[in-house]
Amino acid sequence: MSAQKSRLGRRGFLGGSILFVAGAAVGCTSNPTGGASGGAKTTLNVWSHAYGEAGTQQALTRYAAEFTKANPDIAVKVTWTPGDYAGKLNATLLTDAAPDVFEIGDFNDSLAWHGQIARLDDLYGSAKADFNQGDLDTATVDGKLYGVKMIDDVMMLYYRKSVLSKAGITPPDTFDALVAAAKALTTKNTKGLFLGNDGLGDSAILAVWSNGGDLVADGKAVFGSPQAAEAVGGLKRLHDDQSLLLGFTTDWWDPAALTQNVVPMQWGGLWSMPAVKTALGDDFGVLPWPAYRAGGTPVVRVGGWTSCVNAKGKNVDAAKKFVQWLWIQQTDLQKDWSESYGFHIPPRKSVAATAAKVAQGAAKETVELAAKYGRHNPGSWNSAVSSLFSAAAAKIVSGQGDASPLLADAARQAQNEIDKQRA
Repeated sequence: MSAQKSRLGRRGFLGGSILFVAGAAVGCTSNPTGGASGGAKTTLNVWSHAYGEAGTQQALTRYAAEFTKANPDIAVKVTWTPGDYAGKLNATLLTDAAPDVFEIGDFNDSLAWHGQIARLDDLYGSAKADFNQGDLDTATVDGKLYGVKMIDDVMMLYYRKSVLSKAGITPPDTFDALVAAAKALTTKNTKGLFLGNDGLGDSAILAVWSNGGDLVADGKAVFGSPQAAEAVGGLKRLHDDQSLLLGFTTDWWDPAALTQNVVPMQWGGLWSMPAVKTALGDDFGVLPWPAYRAGGTPVVRVGGWTSCVNAKGKNVDAAKKFVQWLWIQQTDLQKDWSESYGFHIPPRKSVAATAAKVAQGAAKETVELAAKYGRHNPGSWNSAVSSLFSAAAAKIVSGQGDASPLLADAARQAQNEIDKQRA
């Protein structure tokens, strides 16, 4: 369920009626729960990206029906949106067909700065203290809350215990060790490590963090730092060694490369753990992205999805009521959403404490890694900013230029984009 990429392949295109907005096919819609015959005075349009886990669309429709049963005056239509969810959402928010409630992946501060999403401070009440502080921080802009986190998705390294053990390799705890392990595990028929079909995935971001650098700080693009240049430049070693799997049939968000014995190490998400365990039993472990050097800081990336209310919509009060009911008050449904469709961490601490499926084994270890080493992308890390960084990183690892000037130039351009967000 990570928001890092649109991942059409993972989500698939589910059948159903098609809703057309501004001339473009947007997605599949459920019939509104409630409706005129049921006495509903308001119909909310609630947008969701097309989750890949089986049963998610049905679960959201069921939650909507339960809300309408408790609030008969408000019907809910769930719009299931395959493909480029972010692109379709951004385009539709400019029209009269914009949804009343929508989810976003990595939180985007500019939505708050531009008045697109409503303040939700008043929804939390005493439950605010029960939310993970990191989740509150990511939805906070200029001291005000603009969203409610629905799930936390953790991304980390999976590895095959038996393969590393047979090769006499200790699970890597530094970047040097990761490079050496990937090279040693590469054979004529297999590669040692899968980071993504582009050979990067999240690795450039992780590398910066693992070397004490940052991406954006206090509204400034700072990934042109010496720490960032050193760490991103170091990624070229994995490419030079030809130890990375490239161009696989699915991308890093799907565990198939690991479960089909194509690689013994893969960057992936907690959501995949049920599939990994089914395929491999206990023959796998999890690791953070290792510190760039001994004494540095390991990293796991924390993403997930946040529910927001369209501040420019016609049904703001009803929309806020729906978000409060589902993502703050209904802890049983929050637990169901986090545990029943892949593994995810509930943002509320009390709910996470009762989530038995992530309280044991490798899942528990992942939760602990997230608490200790978890990092969120900054709120100004939109597609324009991130693509500048990614393009520079791609040139660096492919030998098309030195890291320092490429990242410095990308950071200057990214600063212009960040300034536009605040304009």
